[in-house]
Amino acid sequence: MADAQKQNVVVQTAVPEARVTIERPPWNPVPASRKSLPNAGTARANRAPSTSAPDGTAEWTEQHSHQTVLQQHCDFFDTDNDGIIWPLDTYRGFYALGFGFFLSLLAVIIIHANFSYPTCPGLLPDPLFRLYVRNIHKAKHGSDTGTYDNEGRFVPQKFEDWFNKYSNGRDGLTVTDLWAALKGQRVIMDPIGWGGALFEWTATYIMLWPQDGVLTKEDVRRVYDGSIFVDIASKRVGTAKTKAA
Repeated sequence: MADAQKQNVVVQTAVPEARVTIERPPWNPVPASRKSLPNAGTARANRAPSTSAPDGTAEWTEQHSHQTVLQQHCDFFDTDNDGIIWPLDTYRGFYALGFGFFLSLLAVIIIHANFSYPTCPGLLPDPLFRLYVRNIHKAKHGSDTGTYDNEGRFVPQKFEDWFNKYSNGRDGLTVTDLWAALKGQRVIMDPIGWGGALFEWTATYIMLWPQDGVLTKEDVRRVYDGSIFVDIASKRVGTAKTKAA
C-alpha cells in the first residue's frame, strides 16, 4: 500500500517566485505513463523509447542492438560498416537526404572540422578528418537537449522534457518553439555547443520540412536513433535504400 502511494505522489516542479520553472515544466508523468515508459530517467543503451513509442523503433533496434543510440544515429553515414565515416561518406549521406551540393558540403566542413579530433583513437588528429564511430560519444557537445548521455545512450526523460518544456502543448515543435528551445538550453561560455545545436536543429528542420510547420515528436525521436534517415533516402530514390552510398 505504501509503495502504491509513493508512486502516485505529485512532484512539485515549479515555484511561483521562479517564473522560468512555470514557463518550462519538465515531463512529470502520471502513473499510466510510468507503466508504459518505466524508469524514464535511466539511459537506454540501444533503444530510443518515448511515451508514444515505448519500444522505440523495434525492428531497427533489433538490427542495431550492438550499437548505442548515438552510434545508430551515425550508422546511415558509415557506408561500408567499418566504423569510420569519411568526409565523402557524410557528403553522400546529406546529399541522399536532399540537402543538395552546397548544404551537403557545408555539413561536411562543420561536422568533420569539429568532431573528427574528439573521436580519434590517439593523441594526434586525423589528417583526413575522419570520424571514428566507436568514439562518437566523445563528440557530444553542451547546450543540447541532454537526450544523449555522455556515453551515447538515450535518456527518455530528457527527450520528454524537451517537448514538454518547449512545444506549448503540441505534439511537435514549430520554428518559434525551436528558437525558444535553443535559447533556453544554452549554457554559459559554450559557443561550440550553441553553434552545434543550431546546426543540428536547422538541418533537422530542413530535412523533415513539415508541411504544417511542426516537427513531430515521433519524427524527431527517429532522428535520434537514425532510423528515419533510411526511410527519407529510400523515398527520394524510390528504392529500399539502407545506406548513403
